Amino acid sequence: MTFRLRFIAAAACLLVGPAFAIDYPARKPGLWEIKTGEGGASTGTAPGQTIQQCIDAATDKAMREMGQGMGKDMCSKQDLRLEGVKLVIDSVCRIGPTTATSRAVMSGDFSSAYRMESKSTYSPPLMGRTEGTGLIEAKWVGPCKPGQKPGDMVMANGMKMNLLDAMAKMPARK
Repeated sequence: MTFRLRFIAAAACLLVGPAFAIDYPARKPGLWEIKTGEGGASTGTAPGQTIQQCIDAATDKAMREMGQGMGKDMCSKQDLRLEGVKLVIDSVCRIGPTTATSRAVMSGDFSSAYRMESKSTYSPPLMGRTEGTGLIEAKWVGPCKPGQKPGDMVMANGMKMNLLDAMAKMPARK
């Protein structure tokens, strides 16, 4: 799988998920700055990479639908529940021959900022690791920049792509 497809898959899984009785809040349209990395409250590690993403309601819907499809294909368990003001997601998913058992906790208002911390265990180890942590911190920075269209992303390395265009080029699922 190419870096671009892996990134799209990871972004879709981290930012959206299957339809549940509790729906994910919609993000405010505009330009979002999303910091991703390993770590979280328990490790104190700061996020490592930053992307910017221009979104609208259709972009969020497309990502949600992609996440729903991936979840159905890869995960035997995906439970979402509201605990106070936080969304907690417990999942068991296959990544090739590996089973990933994960818990993610999301907080924020989704109109100005949100945060997700996740912890996973892998059996057998995934790329030599038996566990991993992840952190996403996102904030709305304003309207999309001139010349940007919904789905446009600028990666930490400066690479630009349109998520909707890349999703359209992915092979159709059966």
